[in-house]
Order: sequence, then structure tokens, then C-alpha cells
Amino acid sequence: MILYTLYFILFIFGLCVGSFLNAVIFRLEKGESVVFAGTKSLQKGLSPFSRMARSYCPHCKHTLAWYDLLPVLSFFMLRGKCGYCGKKISIQYPMVEIATGILFALVTNYQLPITNLQSIFQLPIINYQLLILLIYYFYISSILIIIFVYDLKHYIIPDKILFPTIGISILYHVSSIMQANNNASYIIHHTLYSHLGSAIIASGFFLSLVLVSRGRWMGLGDVKLAFLMGLVLGWPNILVALFLAFTLGAVVGLALIAPGHIRLMKPSERLCKPAGYSLKSEIPFAPFLIAGTFMALFWGNQIVSWYLGMLF
Repeated sequence: MILYTLYFILFIFGLCVGSFLNAVIFRLEKGESVVFAGTKSLQKGLSPFSRMARSYCPHCKHTLAWYDLLPVLSFFMLRGKCGYCGKKISIQYPMVEIATGILFALVTNYQLPITNLQSIFQLPIINYQLLILLIYYFYISSILIIIFVYDLKHYIIPDKILFPTIGISILYHVSSIMQANNNASYIIHHTLYSHLGSAIIASGFFLSLVLVSRGRWMGLGDVKLAFLMGLVLGWPNILVALFLAFTLGAVVGLALIAPGHIRLMKPSERLCKPAGYSLKSEIPFAPFLIAGTFMALFWGNQIVSWYLGMLF
């Protein structure tokens, strides 16, 4: 019962974080600060709390009250419309919130054994090492969600989100080495050869695709994202993530250019013309990489064991 309560709390926490991620995505699109409302408020001599950025309707610019920002609930209570101007609210908001809640629960379930999860918050002693591990994966999950949505909407991976995450991942592995007193040699080998090596191999592979295709197949954003994937997943889970990403990309790409997306022209015209996607259409690849990353994070070891079992 206690375990299920912990997972429920983590899910609710994920919903709240997802609401914040929606604000980050929106402010990235607008080029606004996530923390402060803008330069005008800085010139008014207001207190730091008064200068904090407040959420507002993107249509009527009305500042939203706290009851307008309840994760998922507000969307359904308002029936998917702004309570001030009546314009529709994007379905992105509840979807990101729910996805974040589910991913936080899954990350906890697959990255921490049940006994470790229960031992984190056994007061008065808190296992800070496990707590840092959990916070790190929550942070990585949040960043990947932001990149997923942003690239899906704008076909670009924001460097201001990606570069700090790469730096934090490197610091996390460095701190893991420093905290390993008895197993320092194993941790160093594990970090340098597994995670850093995977990051270099994955980013190098994508960089070769960029150079060969002159940017037509992949972008430099995918190269940097692959480096982050390697740091997070390590070896051999990075191979699982890349394989799943390319498989998902191929399936979705074929579905988008299937005959069902072809419309007939006038009777005088002999050929059909694609109504939407074609073989030359650009499809953002970061969402597939991120989907592959999460699947490898949750089930990578099982997939590798299954595959090796088939070979031997």
C-alpha cells in the first residue's frame, strides 16, 4: 500500500512538473524568460516576487489564476477553452502533463528497485545518493519531453536546453566517480567506456550522416541529441535506442506517405499528387530518438538479453 502511495505521489508530482514544462515550451517559442516577466518589470523597482513570470492566455493575454493552472483538471473544467476569451486550449497541455506523470512513475519503477525507493525517504535518514539519482532522471525526462514537443512543432532542437543538459549529465557522472570510494576503478571504466564512449559513437554516427547527406537526412541538432542519449543510456542500451528510433521513424514515415494520403486530381490529369507527405518531406527525427531513449531506459537490458539469447 505504501509503495502504491509513493507511485501516486510521483505521478501527481509529474503532472505539476508537466504543467511547468508547458510554460517552458511556450516561453521558448516566444523568446521569453521562464523566470521573469520581462525587462519592463525590471525597470519598475518591483520586488523579485512581483517580477516573476506569470502564465497568461496566448490569445487574450489575460493573466491566469491558480485555479486555471490545475494540471489536467483545469483543461476539462474549462472544457478545453480559455475562461476569459473562449478560445480553444491546445490539447498539448494535458497530454504533456499526463505524459510527464506517467514517465516519472515509470522512471522510478525501472531505475530504482522497490527496496531502494522505500529507503529514500526513511526519516530521519535520507539516502541522498539515491535521491540525486532520482532527481537526475526526472530532470533528463523533463528535458527530453521539452525537446520532443519543440522539435515536433518547430523542427528544431533548442541549444539553450540541450547544452546545459549535456553539461549536467557529465557532472553527474563525475560526481558518481568521486563518490565511489571502493569501486572507483569500476565506476571510471563504466563511465568512460560505457557512457562517454556511447555518446561519442552515437554522435559520430549521426555526424557522418549529416556530412554524407549534406544536412538532407539529419541535422546537427540530432548529433547533439545523440551525444546526450549516449551519456544517459550507456552501452549497449544506446544501440537499442537507435535501432528502435530508426524502426519507429521508418514505420511512421511509410504510414504518412501511404496511398491513403494521395488524392485524385481532375479527370484530365493522369497522375495523382500527394496531398500531404512525400518521400521528400521533412519529418522531425528527435521525437523518434526520444521515444527510443525512453524504451531503452525502461526495457533496454531485457531487449539485449532477448536478442543475445536468440543468437546463442
